[in-house]
Amino acid sequence: METPKRLEQALIKLYNAFHNNELNPECCSACAVGNILDNHDSWKHLSDEHGSTELSYVGRVHQRLGRKFNGYTPLELLRIEKIFLEACGFVVPLCHYNKKPENPTHKDNLFNGLCAVVAYLCKLDNIENVMDYSKIFEFENEDPVYQFDVIYS
Repeated sequence: METPKRLEQALIKLYNAFHNNELNPECCSACAVGNILDNHDSWKHLSDEHGSTELSYVGRVHQRLGRKFNGYTPLELLRIEKIFLEACGFVVPLCHYNKKPENPTHKDNLFNGLCAVVAYLCKLDNIENVMDYSKIFEFENEDPVYQFDVIYS
């Protein structure tokens, strides 16, 4: 099965942001959706609160017109961001009185967020989660189902 272009592009952007330390859940241009949308923060006008899935007036207009941003509808983008924030340890919507992780940009928090986002992105495109590594541990009659060539250096 071929990977849809929007998914492939989103995964590449999120991968690069994670490894280049350019992923920040509290910044609209550097969060999951900010990175998917080429580090633009104009998407924040799709909702009145960061982390909410309730469309603002602007968001509803774009949604009803069928507008897509790098392949994703306004509602899909808001859901992506909510999933990312919650998996990073935030209580959404983001505001001064809601719980947030002690170190929001810690790699473990960001990795948890990315795993949740990738699972959702794959679900949107009806493909298996590309980060599901459980298959490599499958076995039958005490033998591994999949064999790997291991090269030791």
